[in-house]
Amino acid sequence: MSDHFQLSRNNFGHLVLVTATGDIHDHVSPVRAFPIQTPHEGISMVLQDGQEVAWIARLSDLPESVRMLVNEELEGREFMPEIRQILSVTSYATPCTWSVKTDRGDTAFVLKGEEDIRRIGRSSLLIADNHGIHFLIRDMFEIDKHSRKILDRFL
Repeated sequence: MSDHFQLSRNNFGHLVLVTATGDIHDHVSPVRAFPIQTPHEGISMVLQDGQEVAWIARLSDLPESVRMLVNEELEGREFMPEIRQILSVTSYATPCTWSVKTDRGDTAFVLKGEEDIRRIGRSSLLIADNHGIHFLIRDMFEIDKHSRKILDRFL
């Protein structure tokens, strides 16, 4: 796949990709290959049936206008708030309610069971709430001391 393509939105708001050879692909979507470990690398541009039509090695390599379109589309499709701080938990037994600060603001969610906290790699955690929303802790070793203490009780 080639990194060389043009990207725009049509009148319906869908992404249209034009390859270096002039092939036009309407209604493409970006899909991250590794959304947690390397969210800005390895992005596939796919058609509605899942066929890949372009590959983006690194978002930073794209022209600003194309990068903005890809980011807008990814943000509209993905919702995974990143936990910056755990303010409190109602109990160390589950189910319990967690109050957290995220990159999208303060919120509270119910953790049904400890099995809803999954390790991703060496230092990342993915926490699913009772509604199926996933919260990310990118690096549990970099989070503040109070938050780490709470996490240790559940891990």
